[in-house]
Amino acid sequence: MDPSAPLTRLRRLVGTFALITAMVAAALVGPAVVAPTLTDSASAAVYNSCTMTRCADARAARTGWAAKGFPTSRGWYTWSGGLYNFAGGRFYNREGQLPASAAYYEYDVYPRPYGASRDAYRIVVNKSTGKTWFSPDHYANFYLL
Repeated sequence: MDPSAPLTRLRRLVGTFALITAMVAAALVGPAVVAPTLTDSASAAVYNSCTMTRCADARAARTGWAAKGFPTSRGWYTWSGGLYNFAGGRFYNREGQLPASAAYYEYDVYPRPYGASRDAYRIVVNKSTGKTWFSPDHYANFYLL
């Protein structure tokens, strides 16, 4: 038996797992059926509404973060159910997807045990207007809540 065979099988298994994970994630997020208000082929699309399933979770997270006063410091914050949620601090809008001349802050949508890995789901809040965008794919797209 080739000594590298177990490693080759493991690599195939990891690749298959990654593909299945991506397919499940795409199915859960689902396509949005709204027209973008701003697009740039080199960057994200910004949509004027949010109708996918996870938008309700993003709205609930917004309510939770609002109750905490939308903290501007990066770090872990206590959440319900004995879990924690992470505030990422300032979102600089470097690619210019969101309206310019605003101070934005980013917050995770889903709570987890303290110190656990972060996922791709974020809300971004304009501190002066309170407008909030949901990004289900770590800033590849933004949906106005």
